Amino acid sequence: MYNPDAGFPGVVVELGYTDVPAAVAWLTRVFGFREVLRQTVDGTVCHADLHTGAGVVMLAKVGERLTIPPTGVPAVAQLIVWVDDVDKHYAHSRAEGAQTLHEPRDKPWGLRQYLALDHENHLWEFTEHVRNVPATEWGATTFA
Repeated sequence: MYNPDAGFPGVVVELGYTDVPAAVAWLTRVFGFREVLRQTVDGTVCHADLHTGAGVVMLAKVGERLTIPPTGVPAVAQLIVWVDDVDKHYAHSRAEGAQTLHEPRDKPWGLRQYLALDHENHLWEFTEHVRNVPATEWGATTFA
């Protein structure tokens, strides 16, 4: 699913919303986007992927998933960039003085990721595809 070698975009924006289902409904109705994935945790929709026709935009619940650690400050957007070797990218970023928020971590959805802030506090997530994991194994539902 999140594999750039299989056609997934190499750069994706993730936008923060206070009500992800309402945002999905609005964006699909008004802009014609198509929901392709929804993750629900404890009855709350915390993440959704929308196909725009030319790419993917991700939505996340502000204050839960889209938060700048360790401050806890909500972020309204995050750029997600796929790289070939996230550990090497992390080491280079640190050596060049980047403010990284955590070391690379393996995620249940088959990605290895770390977060960093740029010089104006934009939130960046650098990601490497490690393995394909069915969405149902990490609590998400896919749509045709």
